[in-house]
Amino acid sequence: MIEYLNNMVTYWHWIAFGFILIILEMSMGTFIILWLGLAAVLVGFIDMILDTTFTMELILWMVFSILTTIVWFKWLKGSVRTLSGQSNYRLDTLGTVTKEIHPHGRGKVRFDQPVLGGSIWHATSKSNIEEGSKIRIVEINGQLIEVEKIEAI
Repeated sequence: MIEYLNNMVTYWHWIAFGFILIILEMSMGTFIILWLGLAAVLVGFIDMILDTTFTMELILWMVFSILTTIVWFKWLKGSVRTLSGQSNYRLDTLGTVTKEIHPHGRGKVRFDQPVLGGSIWHATSKSNIEEGSKIRIVEINGQLIEVEKIEAI
């Protein structure tokens, strides 16, 4: 059987097989078959230049398929990041005190932009901060946010 395939399968069979896989990929949208098709086209061009055996072509196709798929998942695909339920907060997010904060006690603050999905938080401070004062985040400790007063310039 291998001798028959060595004699019958030529470079254009691999190129045609590759294009069939690429066209099939267009109807599926998984991007896996695309890389198998690209690998088959590469094997076809290598067979056209070097006139390799069917066994070598099959090995090359498997290697190229694995390599192109790895390249897709590692470098070309890009990471999917979602901020679902979260906000893109930073420690310099500003807010206003809605309930006075005493040193090492709890108060409430409202942030201009949501922090971790919420605008109103319980907050602590190392100093006394009056209601209506502008604040910024110093540190986030679980469900408590430590803040500090922004001094007017």
